[in-house]
Amino acid sequence: MLVFKDTILGFVASIQVSANDSIRVGDWIEMPKYGADGTVKEINLNNVKVQNFDKTITTIPTHTLLSDSFKNYRGMQQSGGRRLKRAINIKISTIRFLANEEIEGLKNIQILRPYIEDRARTIDEFNSIHQIDPSNPINGRKMTNLGMFRAYALTYLRQNPHIHKAMPLMVRQLASTEHGVPIELYFFVNDIRWEYYEGIVSDVFDHLFAATKYFDLEIFENPASDDFRQFIRTQKISVLN
Repeated sequence: MLVFKDTILGFVASIQVSANDSIRVGDWIEMPKYGADGTVKEINLNNVKVQNFDKTITTIPTHTLLSDSFKNYRGMQQSGGRRLKRAINIKISTIRFLANEEIEGLKNIQILRPYIEDRARTIDEFNSIHQIDPSNPINGRKMTNLGMFRAYALTYLRQNPHIHKAMPLMVRQLASTEHGVPIELYFFVNDIRWEYYEGIVSDVFDHLFAATKYFDLEIFENPASDDFRQFIRTQKISVLN
C-alpha cells in the first residue's frame, strides 16, 4: 500500500476527474500552488502536464486535482466572452455640478446628446413639480461632470462592436477611498483570444483616460518626483517675486 500509494491515488483521481469532466487536454487551467498557468498537454495516471504561457512545463500530481483547488477557464472559452473588471480612480476634488452652458457644450458629443436631452427633461420636470429654487446649485436635482462621464462611458461601451452585448455590462461607482472615487467598468469582450482581448481592453481605456479631460475631471495618481520639483520651483519663483 505504501509503495503504490501515489499510483492508487492517481488511479482514483483519474476516474473521478474523468467522471466529473473537471479537466481535459487543451483546457486552460490555473493552479498557483504549483505555479501552473497554461494549457493542459497531457493527463496521466500519476501526473498532469501543463504548458505555461512562458512555454515552461509544470507537472502536477493527478491526485491533487481532488485535494487542492484550481481554476479552469473552459467555461469562459465556451461562452465566447471574456470578462473585464477594472476601475478608473477619479480625483474627488474635481467632481462638481455642471452649469447650463457646459451642458449645452457637452451636447456636441454625439453619443451623449440623447442622454443629456432625456436627463435634462427629467430633472426640469422634477424641479418644477417640487418648486425648487434654482438660485443655489445645490437645490433640487442637477447634473454632475462625474455622472455625465459615467453615462458617456456606458454609452461608449454599448456602441463598441467588440463588447459582448448579451452579457452583463455596467459602469458603476464604488466606495471612495484615499485614491479617489473608483469608476468601475464591468463588461465582456467578445473575442476570448488573449492578445486580441488585451488589445481591445487597452483601446477602451486609452479612449476613456483621454476623455476625462472633456468632463473637467482628473484621474488620481500619486505625485511623482517631477511634481515635487515643479512645486519647489514654483515656490522659489513666488518668493523671488
